[in-house]
Amino acid sequence: MSKHSQTKMIFGLFIPIGLVMALIAYFVVDRAKESVSDLPVIGEIPQFVLLASDSTAFGTEELKGKLSVVDFIFTHCKGPCPVMSANMAELYDKFDGHPEIQFVSITVDPLTDSLGVMQEYAANFGVDDKRWRFLTGQIEDIAELCEKGFLLAADDLPGNHSTKFVLLDDQARIRGYYDGRDPASMTVLTTHIQSLARQLP
Repeated sequence: MSKHSQTKMIFGLFIPIGLVMALIAYFVVDRAKESVSDLPVIGEIPQFVLLASDSTAFGTEELKGKLSVVDFIFTHCKGPCPVMSANMAELYDKFDGHPEIQFVSITVDPLTDSLGVMQEYAANFGVDDKRWRFLTGQIEDIAELCEKGFLLAADDLPGNHSTKFVLLDDQARIRGYYDGRDPASMTVLTTHIQSLARQLP
């Protein structure tokens, strides 16, 4: 086979692959846009107060008035947490300059994740302001908040924690769940954040 024929064959393979990838991206974004108007109110976060890594109280009242993306992690996790936190960091960077959008990570291993440990973890992901908060508290309170507040499983913490990102509106109501490890799910979440942000007073 001549070099010219090989080049044509390679281009012939890449063009269909590129078209398929473009179509997948289009349908992900299009589906996200279509579903924005139908974002249900799944539940409302009950009153709670936990401790942020800067030693200040953070609870339901701090969720109100802003859009929040919340997840449950622990800093020495060797499983999904590094990917989840990398995706959260990407959102944190993407919405820089938008103080009405905040990110909240709640440890499911408070015995290990001291305030200092969480501060170091936050710094490793480039957190330099209060738009991304790291919370701790008593494990019983965290498990109850996870199950009864965010409606996520908390049977065997820390190892068996949820990998979902939870989107809350400015009234601390759950509006969606997203796979914190999946790029396509992050694309949908980004679109939903942008849409809800436009509806803020």
